[in-house]
Amino acid sequence: MRRALQIAMAILSIAPLGFGLGNMVAGAGGLMPNWPITPDLDSQFRYQSGVYICITALLWWMIPRIEQVGWPFRAVALGLFVGGIGRLISIQEFGVPSAPMYYGMMLELSMPIFVAWQYLVEKAANTGE
Repeated sequence: MRRALQIAMAILSIAPLGFGLGNMVAGAGGLMPNWPITPDLDSQFRYQSGVYICITALLWWMIPRIEQVGWPFRAVALGLFVGGIGRLISIQEFGVPSAPMYYGMMLELSMPIFVAWQYLVEKAANTGE
């Protein structure tokens, strides 16, 4: 169960890293090439891309010690989950986004599953199971 969670988190961590690096370089114009991009929008977009990169670094730090990182893991998962809620609000206001954004939202909203999984791994490690 521990190894499966580590593998799942390693694979899933590729998404925020890819989005973060790609969007840091391309900026908001990379996502919306035919729209006018304001300095504020591009600045916020690149800032949030940096946060994605940092989230990946945190996940990579946690993966080898997944059974020992309960509260940091839950904190990162909560941040991702709240971001997914933000995407749901956006859908209500503006409609369904492109597939990468939609699938990102689905991953973010699935974080409670990973929190439960990590808890079971942590519990098993503490009870010697």
